[in-house]
Amino acid sequence: MKILLVEDDETISFGICSALTQKGYEVVCCSCMGEGKGQFSAEFHLVLLDLNLPDGSGYDFCRWVKGRCNTPVIFLTVRDDVDDITRGLDMGADDYITKPFHIAVLESRIQAVLRRVFGGNADKASENMSASHVLVCGNIRLDKERMQVSVEEGAVTLTGLEYRLLLMLMENKGCILPRSRMLDRLWDADRNFVNDNTLTVAMKRLREKLHHTSCIVTVRGIGYRMEEKE
Repeated sequence: MKILLVEDDETISFGICSALTQKGYEVVCCSCMGEGKGQFSAEFHLVLLDLNLPDGSGYDFCRWVKGRCNTPVIFLTVRDDVDDITRGLDMGADDYITKPFHIAVLESRIQAVLRRVFGGNADKASENMSASHVLVCGNIRLDKERMQVSVEEGAVTLTGLEYRLLLMLMENKGCILPRSRMLDRLWDADRNFVNDNTLTVAMKRLREKLHHTSCIVTVRGIGYRMEEKE
């Protein structure tokens, strides 16, 4: 998998490039937006993008990329303000990681995005899962063909809204889903938009029915993320 890294801090860039190269990724490093635009092509499978660049904003580069193709973008930045994160996700970024971060966390988030976007081509380990109609996270199992959910082999009865909510989370496992994006995609039984309060209540009930699972993580002020737990 080919990754474009746009990061002006040489130390961070070297560390990320070295670690990902050891994991088998092909990484092209750029130190500014102009260089990144010159290197970018649709052949890249992912862009790792610093938000503060010497010749412009990572937001502008993300918008430029998304205007050409649907290559996934992960922001890497010290800016952890909710408005900054929401702005990046709303313009199409696939994830947002604040510095400092452990390289293992970055690798995990990269793999989650690539599995979601490219399925079995992301890595051999996910090949069978991506081709399957069964989604798994921790002890939660969702069968899309039968529309059945189970926890530790025990069946769980969900409402239509709760099922769609869980399906959305599991299909985007490892990625932050902003509440605004979730509300746009969720409908009730009469095909009406689901409001913010309804989403909050549905999430609370879903967690209770899934035995108060820790796999559904609240990203405060932004939304939710489904992730594997040790």
